[in-house]
Amino acid sequence: MGYKIGVIGDKNSILPFKLFGFEVHHAISEMQVREAIETMAKNKFGVIFITEEASTLAEETIERYKEQVTPAIILIPSHNGTIGIGLSEIEKMLKKQLDKIFYNAKENERANWKNCQSFRSFDFS
Repeated sequence: MGYKIGVIGDKNSILPFKLFGFEVHHAISEMQVREAIETMAKNKFGVIFITEEASTLAEETIERYKEQVTPAIILIPSHNGTIGIGLSEIEKMLKKQLDKIFYNAKENERANWKNCQSFRSFDFS
């Protein structure tokens, strides 16, 4: 069985996602948002979309899941528009991943350079 996709937030923002077959959880209080995230995480949701406003009510809970592969928690604007949190989070994640890529590339470059140096020290006579 594959992973499910869920959406958490205010009713006006999340109802359209039902059209795509996503499971929606209406949550407007801190406790409702946290419980919805925890329930979805336990029930094998691969992706959880959460409105930016709702995400401000459960920052610690969301933070716990950031380093895990699933569920991926993605912040989305509400029907009122964005407040910039989602874009900021994407920028942070992208920077972190790019830093890892460049670090690994530099490590590989160093390893290749060492291999070249040891090859040059061979005596072919």
